[in-house]
Amino acid sequence: MGRLMIVGFGPGGYEDMTNRAVSAIEEADVVVGYTTYIELLKKVFPDKDYVSTPMMQEVKRCEMAVEMAEQYDNVAIVSSGDSGIYGMAGIVMEIAEKKSAGVPIEVIPGITAASAAAAILGAPLMHDFSVISLSDLMTPFDLIMRRVECAGMSDMIVCLYNPKSKKRTTYVEQAAEILMRYRSSDTPAGVVRNAGREDQSAYLTTLGELKHAPLDMFCVVLIGNSTTYVRNGKMITPRGYEKKYE
Repeated sequence: MGRLMIVGFGPGGYEDMTNRAVSAIEEADVVVGYTTYIELLKKVFPDKDYVSTPMMQEVKRCEMAVEMAEQYDNVAIVSSGDSGIYGMAGIVMEIAEKKSAGVPIEVIPGITAASAAAAILGAPLMHDFSVISLSDLMTPFDLIMRRVECAGMSDMIVCLYNPKSKKRTTYVEQAAEILMRYRSSDTPAGVVRNAGREDQSAYLTTLGELKHAPLDMFCVVLIGNSTTYVRNGKMITPRGYEKKYE
């Protein structure tokens, strides 16, 4: 029986992969993942053996990885970003438990979209923040918006994943309206598309103008708290050090 490694490989480029992630993929006899992620990895590791499944087949993909780990010495199932943040770690462990598989499982973290996007925009996540996915495929819409409201009430910086799709065209606008109950419409906001990838793009806007932003599933939206400001084209949230040393 082999080892199953759940690997977060970061935004996609080799320079943003951790040494542990690179070593795990290099050691793997087979790499399992979502088709789009496999295509990214093939550019970096062209000689590996890959098994891919399309979107919406996460359970099947994880079942395959668990079964393969009983046949090979080293199997890697990959996620972009961090494997334990909206990644494959949880579902792999659930399936392994359900199958009573005695496969040793190792979770290997990576740079998640929130931190990748924040680095591009400046320093917006320097204080307490929340990460909320606006996808309602597995979470009820009302619960998502309740979480947005809680983040607004607590003056947290807010990072939105999966902000808009062809079916979900108004969720960002509704989230922004909720947040504007608790902070100014002029609150800085930043949008990063394809963070860390070849066609990366980013721009700054405001909470009030988010409804006009050209967003899709490849974007991450960062909304500042009541102290966030923009200086020299960078989004900055003070941590409070200047008060500490006055």
